[in-house]
Amino acid sequence: MKAVPNRARFALLLLLALAAPRLWAQAGPPFQTDDPTPVDYGHYEFYVFGSVDGTPVEVDSVGPAFEFNWGAIPKVQLHAILPWGATAPMNHPAYAPDGQGPVTFGLSDIELGVKYGFITQTKHRPQIGSFTMIEIPKDDQPWYRLPIWVAKDIGPWSVDGGAGYVVNPQAGMRNYPYGGFMVKRTLNKKLDLGVEVFSHGRVGEDVALYQSSTMIDAGGYYNFKSPGLQLIFAYGHSVAGQTENYAYLGLYKTWGKDKGRH
Repeated sequence: MKAVPNRARFALLLLLALAAPRLWAQAGPPFQTDDPTPVDYGHYEFYVFGSVDGTPVEVDSVGPAFEFNWGAIPKVQLHAILPWGATAPMNHPAYAPDGQGPVTFGLSDIELGVKYGFITQTKHRPQIGSFTMIEIPKDDQPWYRLPIWVAKDIGPWSVDGGAGYVVNPQAGMRNYPYGGFMVKRTLNKKLDLGVEVFSHGRVGEDVALYQSSTMIDAGGYYNFKSPGLQLIFAYGHSVAGQTENYAYLGLYKTWGKDKGRH
């Protein structure tokens, strides 16, 4: 791990973040920017969490939700999320007839994915990988996330970033780009903090509900005494585009037996 040049530190906003229970760069929950590093071969991750994404028109919440990741083979991680959630129209007359109706709760989109770390981090080279995901609604067509992520550890700092494209064939929805950039640092044995800039394009045909937005999110990881157990949290707000709020709170656990580093 290397010292970062002064100009690079300044360009990265001199902000904070993470070192997870392993030494390789990792983002993902509780942030929207993900990472390219698969779970170590023979290891597992489990999250129980809730999240909220809200605009002046509608608030969508997820929780309880359960995420499971498995380092199935070297350089490959299998991923699944089983979520319940609520949709809460704000019933604001300024947006009528959009954003009108009762609060609904039920099973949300099931998420399945495969993360492939096709370039492994070295002294002079970043980690690069894909994290293809399919979202499976209960009563509609599946839709897809197709990103590429890059990460590098630089001394106590970690940098993650990348971009992707959503393919959504559902009626009234659009294909759109998204991407993020994140800086992380370990403060001490108990606390890691991070900050990201995350942006997405226009999500759907309904202008009031689905405009593009750019957010700044901040959060972190509190490490309990139990090995591999963390409280993870984040909150963010839009700085451009549609007004949007983001929040995440969860518990994270990792375990497994080493079968060789990928």
